[in-house]
Formats: sequence, C-alpha cells, structure tokens
Amino acid sequence: MNYKAILAVLLAFAGFSANAQESNTRLITLEEAIITARVQSVDAAVALNELKTSYWSYRTYRADLLPEMNFNATLPSYRKSYSAYQQEDGSYTFVRNNNLQMSGEVSIDQNIWLTGGKLSLNTSIDFLRQLDGHKYNRFMSVPVALTLSQPIFGVNRIKWDRKIEPVRYEEAKARFLSATEDVAISTIDNFFNLLLAKENVSIARQNLENAAKLYEVAKAKRAMGQISENDLLQLELNKLNAQSSMTNCESDYQAAMFKLRSFLDLDESVNLEPVVPEDIPETLITYGDVIEKAHANNYFTKNIRRRQLEAEYSVAKAKGNRREITMFAQIGYTGTADEFRSAYDKLKDNQVLEIGFKIPILDWGKRRGAVKVAESNRDVVKSRLRKEQMDFDQDLFVLVERFNNQQRQLEISLRADTIAQKRYDTNVETFMIGKISTLDLNDSQVSKDESRQAYINQLYRYWYYYYQLRSLTLWDFSRNTGIEADIEKIVMR
Repeated sequence: MNYKAILAVLLAFAGFSANAQESNTRLITLEEAIITARVQSVDAAVALNELKTSYWSYRTYRADLLPEMNFNATLPSYRKSYSAYQQEDGSYTFVRNNNLQMSGEVSIDQNIWLTGGKLSLNTSIDFLRQLDGHKYNRFMSVPVALTLSQPIFGVNRIKWDRKIEPVRYEEAKARFLSATEDVAISTIDNFFNLLLAKENVSIARQNLENAAKLYEVAKAKRAMGQISENDLLQLELNKLNAQSSMTNCESDYQAAMFKLRSFLDLDESVNLEPVVPEDIPETLITYGDVIEKAHANNYFTKNIRRRQLEAEYSVAKAKGNRREITMFAQIGYTGTADEFRSAYDKLKDNQVLEIGFKIPILDWGKRRGAVKVAESNRDVVKSRLRKEQMDFDQDLFVLVERFNNQQRQLEISLRADTIAQKRYDTNVETFMIGKISTLDLNDSQVSKDESRQAYINQLYRYWYYYYQLRSLTLWDFSRNTGIEADIEKIVMR
C-alpha cells in the first residue's frame, strides 16, 4: 500500500472546482471513497490501534532478549525495635536494635534463551550505622560478582517465545493489511447503497416526468375520444405512484448519503454524489494461484501456526511442572571495613552454589493428569485447525468461481440495461401515437427500472468479490503485486 499515493489522491479529492465548492456537492468515485476510508474512518483507526498494540508487544519481547541494566537501592532503612535473643544458658531475652542501613546495587542482566536461565554481573555496596551503645559505621562491598540462575528440566519460556512471538507479530501485520482491505469492503457496501439510491432517484424522476407527460397527452386524447376512460385513469394512477416513489427514493438517498458520510468521517454539510465505476480490472483468476497466495500471505495461516505452537507449549509446560530443579551459583569478591574506601581493600573471594529441587513423591497422578489434559487439548486444537483450514480453502474456491462468473454476469447485465432503456424509449414514442396500450408501456418501464438496478447490483458484487480476494490473498491482481506497507512508519507516525 503506497501511503504517499493515498495522500495525493486525498488532496486531489479535496481540490474540486470552485463551482462544486460553492454548491457544497462533491462527486466521489469508488477509489476516492476507499482511499478516504483507509485514512480517516473509524474502522481504519481501530485496525491501526490493534497494530500498534501488537507492535509494542513484539518490541517488548525483543527487548527481553537484550541485556538489561538495573539499579536497586534502599535509601535508607531505619530500625529501632526489639528482637528475641537466645543466651548461652538457653534462656531468651530481648535486645534493642537501633541502626541505620543503606544499600545500592547495579546489575547487568542477560536472559539466556538457549537454556532459559539468567546471567547477571553485579556490583554493590552496603552501609550499616549502629546508633545505640558502641556506635560505629560498617561498609561491605561487592566490587564484582557473577550470578547464574538456571532452572533444570523445566520449560524454557524464552526458547518458546522465540518460536511463537515472531509468528504472532507476522500474524498481526497480515491482519492489519487484511483489515485495510475489509475497510474497503465496508466502503463498497456504503458506496453502492448510495449509488443504487441515486440511480433509484434518477429512475423515479424520469418516470415521474414521463408519467406527467403521458397523462397530459392522455387527457387530450380522451377529449378527442381516442382512448378509454380506464386508460386515462391508469395513467393518472401511474403519475401518483411515480410521485410517491420519487418521495421514497429521495428519502432513501439521504439516508444512504448520511451512512457513507459518517463512515468516511466527512462533514455533514457535504452532499456526496457517487460516480458509477467504469474502469473494471478484467482479470482471470485461477484457484491454484489464489490458494498459493492466500497460504503465503493471509493472517489465517499464521494464526494456525501460532495456535499449533501454543498448544505444543502448553504440553511442554505441563511436562516441565512434574519436577522443579533450580541451580543458583555466584562467584565474586567482597570486602568489609569501617570506612568506605577501605571496604575495597583486602578483598576476599565469595562463592555461592545452591541447587534446590521439588520432586513429588505421591500426588495421586495430578501432574501426570495435567500432561494428559494438555496433550488432549493439543490434539483437539489440531483437529479444529485442520477443519478450519479445509473450510477456508473451500470458501476460497467458491469465491474464485463467483468472481470469475461475475465478470460475465456484469457484461450481460450491462447489455440488458442498454436494451431495456432503448425498449422503454421506443415504447414511449409508440404510445404517443397510440399504437401500444398502457400495459405494454408499464411493462417496459418496469423492465427498464429492474435492468438498471440489476446492473448496479452486479457491479457491486464484482467489486465486493474483488476486494474479498484482495483481503484473503493480500495481493493486488490488477497490478500483479503484493499488498505491503511500511509497518514501522505507520506505527510511528
């Protein structure tokens, strides 16, 4: 999707002639309506906000793989309390504590995606000031320490995130592009509703003019005895029906205009006049080509892959929870002194190694059952995904057949509309000279009106199917290129 082109068309759409601006009426084509909707409709804003959410979630995941620097401090911690103290004879007494403590630590932490552990490089300083009795200051330094925290046999969350999160983000990007095409489909619905309402107004106006003209002619013929009273009354009734139809069509036209105007987020004072699309991209689409592009580009296939991975992850977590073993190791240096500077002299090595584990001896099959549940859920997901994939391919096949057939239906409908209009014009002239009855005239009028409405409906179906194919394949068949967008630029603007 070329957003520079969108802005250019929008500017062209805004730059109408002075006469059009004075009358506050805008001619609007289908392409202009689609471009406007993609930029400023509420549906487009919703799609953009959903994309931003997915983008920042992915950025958060990427940041979790990078080193992180942290500063932790306690400034200060003051304690004035009593605590129990056991004496040499085994009795207890209470001693008074009155001290001030401060501490600070800077660490660089790095998640290890291969093992799921965390490696940290730390430096810290602790200060203690005794405020009662023999008052003194004490410092403890850890100039450098290397710490490893590593779960053993448990599920490696980071490793699974590296599999799932990129697929989730690709799904979000494809979903956004499909959403922009869905905005186009909604625009097509509103545009053709307005276009059909406009055509109905034109039809009703023409019918009213013809009915009024024929009624005046019929009154003159009746005065000369050339037609019956019944025919005259029928023509008067036609005129009244035409007036009623005109009123209803104008009301429907205003309602359809309000819906399109609201969808495009345009000012309520603007009167939109839709233009019948004339340029039709004639292209023959094969099912094999469409299914290949849909499987490669559509968010549905990425959604299936993500859900498969999430189901496998659930099984891995259930298996990992059967036993918990964690290793903690630290090596470094430490020093203590009564002065800050001296706390970094005569350092001593400092090593810590801890291995903790929790293994159930008797849990009545609870953890084994959790694994079986996760495996069953995974199998259910696989079955559902296979069914969804079959339905997707089947719907795509039907859509391709409908679109290819629609091109021929459009040609037939256009020809029928032309013939019906010519037939009606001929019958009006023939009726004027008294060679056909009012029934034949009414029949040709109904045929003319229905043919015009059928052509607009066939035109709507063509564009509806066309943009549905674009949405499902993310492919522009008229240019034979993929539908793409600079996601980073869209999110940051």
